[in-house]
Amino acid sequence: MTDAADNQARSGTPTGRVLVLLDGSRMSYGALNAAAEIAGRTGAEVLGVFVEELNLLRSAGYGFAREVGSSSGISRPFDPAELDQRLQRLAGQARRTLAGVMAHYGGRHTLSVARGSVVDEVLALAGPQDLLVLGRVGWSSAPGARLGSTARGLFRRSPGRVLLWCETQVLPQGRVVIFLNEHEDANRRAVRAAAEVVRHSRQPVTLLLGPGSDLPPEDLKSIGQDLGIPESDIRVGSLPATDPITVARVLRQERAAQLVLSRECTLLREPGSDQLLMALNLPVTVTP
Repeated sequence: MTDAADNQARSGTPTGRVLVLLDGSRMSYGALNAAAEIAGRTGAEVLGVFVEELNLLRSAGYGFAREVGSSSGISRPFDPAELDQRLQRLAGQARRTLAGVMAHYGGRHTLSVARGSVVDEVLALAGPQDLLVLGRVGWSSAPGARLGSTARGLFRRSPGRVLLWCETQVLPQGRVVIFLNEHEDANRRAVRAAAEVVRHSRQPVTLLLGPGSDLPPEDLKSIGQDLGIPESDIRVGSLPATDPITVARVLRQERAAQLVLSRECTLLREPGSDQLLMALNLPVTVTP
């Protein structure tokens, strides 16, 4: 058994794969590095996923279809044959980049190339034990956007954990922040996901509660045991409100390096949840 696999067996980390969506964008290759690092310390297999967007290919078949260069701004005909060749080049680039990154970190890896809807094809591959790593935006997203439509669809529908990766500066003594709510099972899944991060980073943890909530001492002790850190490294705080501006301000005050929350939590049920995720310049792990 390898060291990474031995660590996985001892820690109780789920034995699923690490999936990463590769679309040719710089952000997706940054997510690949994050995925490879996680797989390197857990012993998981990395599955790169490249999807040829079927609707894009169909639209290129219309004579009136045109594309605009992202750098030049020049409009030109949308040629189906040229688009197909471009997608093949991107798939080849994804295969080479995946192999190169995994050669550095080590471990098993595979690239899946599919044609169809990106969200549907990824969901067909992802299982409940898998971790899906996504860049915040892809090559087709508008400048300045931080959360693409593909990422939104996948983090809300994936059967397993999703890491919304973004480029960010590492904060000295940054904290892993876990948002807890009234759903005990969902809280346990969030704590388990955070434990995997903390086990490697040894970062302190902040438990954020919703307005008017409290955390009994016995629950705090249990969470500390699950995280594998002393209670002195855990801080408990309450959100005065759950609107995006307030949450973002509290996370800055906590020097959050990563946020972990359940898909069932109050924050993601709020009308402004997408705006919240767009405002956060830090990695966010969403658990089922």
